[in-house]
Amino acid sequence: MSSTTCDDLGKFLLRLTIGILILLHGVSKLSSGVGWLQGMLASQGWPAFFAWGVYLGEVLAPILIILGVYTRAGAALIAINMLFAIGLAHSNEIFAISKTGGWAIELQGLFLFGSIAIMLLGAGRLSLGGNGARWN
Repeated sequence: MSSTTCDDLGKFLLRLTIGILILLHGVSKLSSGVGWLQGMLASQGWPAFFAWGVYLGEVLAPILIILGVYTRAGAALIAINMLFAIGLAHSNEIFAISKTGGWAIELQGLFLFGSIAIMLLGAGRLSLGGNGARWN
């Protein structure tokens, strides 16, 4: 297997991993709504309608990166979503270690840094967006 093929398989695996795992969070929010998030935003002085942005970052964006269409834009949406999530719900855990010895926000870190890696790498050839497209 050539290094180019391995690179494209690695990009595909990263896209599927981050995309599927965060999409599951989005599906949960589709079924339960974002009312709780609106309250959290309002308590921090943010407009409550920003809560609807979670659907962009946890439903639309993961679908884009799974398919490899507008992959870099989708990954940017996930990164922004995770910065909000960390800032709103996990800021007191940024420098904390969990009871099992891991970073207290390792899942959020995985989503944040994984999406940044996808932004930097692009979709690769195993995508519907095609290789060489500007936003893939």
